[in-house]
Amino acid sequence: MAAAPEPGEPGKGKPFKLLGILDVENTPCARDSVLYGSLGSVVAGLGHFLLTSRIRRSCDVGVGGFILVTLGCWFHCRYNYAKLRIQERLAREGIKNKILYESTHLDPARKQTNGGSSGN
Repeated sequence: MAAAPEPGEPGKGKPFKLLGILDVENTPCARDSVLYGSLGSVVAGLGHFLLTSRIRRSCDVGVGGFILVTLGCWFHCRYNYAKLRIQERLAREGIKNKILYESTHLDPARKQTNGGSSGN
């Protein structure tokens, strides 16, 4: 049996697109947002139905719950994803600078150790 392709790799099958525009498999946060939105839809619609016994209005509340929960999860996840990407970029630049300036006269760690011992 062959291993399943990774989420970033092109697969043999057709990718799943939500409403024809959102590639759920390859877009970060899309899968979780849609799953949480569908759960929010069921909870909101069923909860409203149990409280009021109005079917049409409960369906409307379910659709509204889906939209609100999906968008809320989407923005929260994308915000955290962007923060993580910025932190990764800063760490990558720091490692690159550490490798580039290590044991040269521009090395900040070397200046700190030499500055304290030159007070004789």
